[in-house]
Amino acid sequence: MEVHRKNQILSSCSNDKELSHHSKHLLLELYRCDQEKLNDESFLRCSLNRAAKLAKATVLNLVSNKFEPQGVTAIALLAESHISIHTWPESSYSAVDIFTCGQNMSPEFASRYLIESLKAEEHSLRVIERNPPKAIFKEMRTVIKSQDLSI
Repeated sequence: MEVHRKNQILSSCSNDKELSHHSKHLLLELYRCDQEKLNDESFLRCSLNRAAKLAKATVLNLVSNKFEPQGVTAIALLAESHISIHTWPESSYSAVDIFTCGQNMSPEFASRYLIESLKAEEHSLRVIERNPPKAIFKEMRTVIKSQDLSI
């Protein structure tokens, strides 16, 4: 079995002109955060909502779950993709995923807001430039109805 190296490009599209470079996927790790904020489900839901607005995204739905004895997972489903957060208050750590598709998106503003609102003393940010086909941005989509799949 072949093991791929970290950040290795496995294949490449032959016609770069057919690709758009307007999608970003931010992987954010937050260290030494405020433990109470990391365990506050309501605060985290509000923070994701605000982060999405700062990124110029449209929130379709917000889903979250609080764990025992601690920790929260929350996701903002966006018309332009998603923002998710997973917290480990006992370690003052949080993992955040911000994925936006669109020419006028500002995921960096969402990232900065979450770093500040969770009072992270350290962070690691990786930015992946996604390259969807340009045709995706020519299509007009309309939100019809969100479907709640709660268990």
